[in-house]
Amino acid sequence: MDSRERVKKTLAFEEVDRPPRDLWTLPGTELLCQDDLEAIKEKYPPDIAAPRFRYGQGERERGRVGMVGEYVDEWGCRWQVSQLGLIGEVKEPPLRGWQQLRTYKLPWEVLKEADLSEVNRSCEESSCYILAPTRVRPFERLQFLRGTENVLIDLALGTKELFTLLEMLHEYYLYEIKLWAQTAVDGVFFMDDWGSQTALLISPKQWREIFKPLYREYCAILREAGKAVFFHSDGNIEAIYPDLIEIGVNAINSQLFCMDLEKLGSLYAGKVVFWGEIDRQHLLPFGTPEEVRAAVRRVQKALGNRGVIAQCEWGLDVPRENIEAVFEAWQGG
Repeated sequence: MDSRERVKKTLAFEEVDRPPRDLWTLPGTELLCQDDLEAIKEKYPPDIAAPRFRYGQGERERGRVGMVGEYVDEWGCRWQVSQLGLIGEVKEPPLRGWQQLRTYKLPWEVLKEADLSEVNRSCEESSCYILAPTRVRPFERLQFLRGTENVLIDLALGTKELFTLLEMLHEYYLYEIKLWAQTAVDGVFFMDDWGSQTALLISPKQWREIFKPLYREYCAILREAGKAVFFHSDGNIEAIYPDLIEIGVNAINSQLFCMDLEKLGSLYAGKVVFWGEIDRQHLLPFGTPEEVRAAVRRVQKALGNRGVIAQCEWGLDVPRENIEAVFEAWQGG
């Protein structure tokens, strides 16, 4: 059974020889732990890979992600990085005042000048399941452009300019989703961080009224094109799990250990694929390998043997032996 078949069978809740593996890394891991990273990948080859492609260069981009100091992304958001290898925080959102929206232009050059000419060939050449990593993240992008506090106030007040901006973003992201729908990739990934440690950042009702219809459109385009839909959110998102399943998300990556893991398994096992994860707040950085293996066994017991992807994230504070323990345990070790 090759990797592509393994993931496809997992998405169909069919029996597989072992759960598919997927290792996420932060920029710092790739910068500072390259030898260890290559050793892990050689020992436990991932089953999911990205295609070869290149987005266009944003006219406003300055600096480099992950390096200490400042960089500006393609949207004009000014980020500050305090530690090597981190993504950083937006310190200067470009739309703090709504008067700036009148002249603001989205970075269409990034999509219009994207080079996807090698995507189909890279799909053909690989036995991995090919997952396209889009930049689609409407709620987070609103925060990067306006500032989180401003966005939450705008949502509470129903500020019309916020909805104008959201329509602009949605048009942009629809274009991006359609680009990938026309390729040979197996699946497409988009994200938005919706959860705090204990609940959604906005009410589930407001989420369903404003953001669910956007996601529904993305899913419909991809499902019609025969692509599986993968979605990620940090935090406790128990409240919208059934909504994500309803609109056609095939696999959800979420912080299982922020939620009632056993409840999630009882409600949704067999209805959506659990795309990881193992607790990256406490266990992976501070636990022992045996504690990590115990966490994997807990996930296995709660979610069952089908419809689960063995995924975890390797941050700078995570020792290599704990990443190895994750994949050892999923493999039955």
